[in-house]
Parts: sequence; C-alpha cells; structure tokens
Amino acid sequence: MESWLNNTQGLCSYIATFIPDLSKITTVKPLEGGYSNLTFCLTGKTHNYVLRQPPPGAKGIKGGHNMEREFMILDKLWQAGFRHIPQVMHFCKDEDIIGTEFYIMEFVDGQVIRASNFKNYLQKLSPETMKSLAERLCHAQVALHKIDIKNTNLIAIGKPEGYIERQVKGWTDRYLASQTDDLPIFTVLSEWLQQNLPEEISPTLLHNDFKFDNVVLDEILIEINAILDWEMCTVGDPRMDIGTTLSYWTEAGDNDFEKSFNVSWLPGCMTRKEYIQMYTSLNPDIDLENILYFYVFGLFKNAVVIQQIYSRYHKGLTQDVRFKHLNQGVKVLFHKAAIAIEKNSI
Repeated sequence: MESWLNNTQGLCSYIATFIPDLSKITTVKPLEGGYSNLTFCLTGKTHNYVLRQPPPGAKGIKGGHNMEREFMILDKLWQAGFRHIPQVMHFCKDEDIIGTEFYIMEFVDGQVIRASNFKNYLQKLSPETMKSLAERLCHAQVALHKIDIKNTNLIAIGKPEGYIERQVKGWTDRYLASQTDDLPIFTVLSEWLQQNLPEEISPTLLHNDFKFDNVVLDEILIEINAILDWEMCTVGDPRMDIGTTLSYWTEAGDNDFEKSFNVSWLPGCMTRKEYIQMYTSLNPDIDLENILYFYVFGLFKNAVVIQQIYSRYHKGLTQDVRFKHLNQGVKVLFHKAAIAIEKNSI
C-alpha cells in the first residue's frame, strides 16, 4: 500500500484520463484527523485534490471501509443539492492502481477546530463566533435530515426498520466482547436502553458523527465549507443522529475528559438544550420530546468505543500511552448517562 506514495507514476497515468490536472502529482501529503480510512492531499498542476483509501487490513472487516459506498453517498448528496460536502470526482475499483480501491474528491481548504488545537484559535473564537458556529452547525444538520431519501434513493444505503434496536444490541455486544473491568453500571444502562426502546419515526439520512471537528470552516470561522467523514452515514431514526451530536456536545460544567471531545463548552456556544430548541424550531416535524433516550445512547456508544480502544491497550496489542487510562473515561461517560436518566435531563 505504501509503494504508491513513493512512486505516483502509475496513479498519474491512470487518473489523467479522468482528471487531466493530475497527470502530474507534485506532492502527496497525509491529512490529519481520524483513525480509520486514509486520506491524502494530492497536488496537481493547478489544484489540490484528496485521495481516500481503506487502511491496511480493511478487507477483514465486514462491511467496513467501503470506498464505493462513500463515493456513492457523497455523489448522491451533491446531486440532491446538499453543498456542505466536497464534490467527488472519480472512484477506482481496480486495486492494481495503488493497492486498494480509492476515490478522488476536491480539496476543501479551511480550518478544522479540534479540542487538541482550539487554543490556536482563541482570539477568533469570541462568544459571538461560537454562538454563530453552533447555529450554522444546527442548520446544516437540519438540512441533512430534510433530504428526500426516497427520491434520491439514498434510502437504499441502510435498513431503517429496527435501526434503534439493532444499534442498542450491537453496541452492547461490542462492549461485552471488549470488557476488561467489572462495571455494574454497564448492565444498568444496557437494560434501560433495551427496556425503553422508543417507537421509530420516519427515517432520514444520518451522518452518525456530526460534530465540530468534522466540519471545515472558512478562514474567518464564519461559514461551513464542508462536512467530513461520511463513512458511518446510513438511514434511520434522525433522533439517533442528534443524540450522537449531543453526546459530544460538552458544556462549561462538564469535566476535562468530556471537554477533550469538542469545543462546544467555550463561552457563547449553545448548550445542549438550546441546540435542541433551535433544531425543533427549524424542523418541527421531528418530535424531540424523548431526546433523553438518544442522548443516553450516544454517551453509551461513545463509552463502548473508548472501551474497545482501551481493550487493545490492556491486551498489549498497542503500546500507545494515550490509551493507558481510557478505562477511567469509560466510567465517566457511563456515569454521565446514568445521571442524565436519574435527572431526566440532557
């Protein structure tokens, strides 16, 4: 897989037919962010482009890292008039070109604000700016949920019926498969989620990782240039998508571990309740009265993801010291979910 990075001649020869500007690639630069699919910036004769490919070992993961699916979703979103995405340009199924399937899309320039780098932007992140960014993010999520998935045939990318129940069972099973500590609170939360399964509402498109650090902003941090990371996109109950967003949406009173997920705790940003109020005003057709359930599930899912990472460290499969105390983070999120249930509040 690494060979094409050192010798782009084969890629250039192939892609020139579809994107003449890439008949010569002057630089290849890995892009930061994410731990899944690999993303590279390609510099052509006059423009930059992005190449996206699966990571090593992806073939062994059932249903994961599907480049053709990602390409198709982005293409259909663009055709549907949703412009908060990079425009895709070409999908290549021939693995002989660079060793895997891949696709090419436009490079969207801008700023990505993460918890790890927000201090670089503090002078620009005034309370007014944070409020505006939160509002624009909410508008974008509403626009995504309003896309007609039937007429665009995006409904075909998933199985919306029974989506909530499958997700609860799936993430419960993933925790049990990666469990390292005896945490009775896990059982309490898992049983609560199973016993309180809500009736599903009409499905929409779900991004499934809709948060600040998956958004490319313009240079002055006003407009959203693009929303990234569509690999988990599917169709289902839109409240699941909102619950995921809320589970990352930390507030000023949350602890430092939670704040490591997002910058929404900065002064001026909307609270979780304010985000829900705005979403409801923009999209009243979606009833968010039971949003607590989906918030709790979002926290539960995040905790399981962290547990899976910690389990790899615990088993000695990785020596990354960043993962050494992640089991404490699992406890933090489980506790937060339990407190939300107890207080009946997000």
